[in-house]
Amino acid sequence: MSANPIVVLAGVIERDGRILVTRRLEHTHLSGLWEFPGGKCDAGETHEACLARELREELNVDADIGAEILSTEHTYPEKTVRLHFRWCAVQGEPEAMLGQEMRWITRDELRTLPFPEADKRLIELLTDR
Repeated sequence: MSANPIVVLAGVIERDGRILVTRRLEHTHLSGLWEFPGGKCDAGETHEACLARELREELNVDADIGAEILSTEHTYPEKTVRLHFRWCAVQGEPEAMLGQEMRWITRDELRTLPFPEADKRLIELLTDR
């Protein structure tokens, strides 16, 4: 466990049997990999406020932040992240506000796309039979 992990919130948005994923932009940490939308928690910000803000900024949607699915910590060579994955329900149709690629995929398709190492346990949980 790192002394100062970066706290990151990510939303699992499922609609009609499909999950929303976005692709990390070029010139960012882990660029080109797929991820669940979300981002870094600001100092003093609650997990719910962080994820609601990130989903507004990235997807232009208001979200109901639900229960935590999984909390996991992963150390990359350059940083350690503590990820909190939460169920989310969104109002309206998500838009890729940052120019990121966005897809609605089935749970099975989660195993076919490249995701960061830190997301692997969540993908195992979501695709476990």
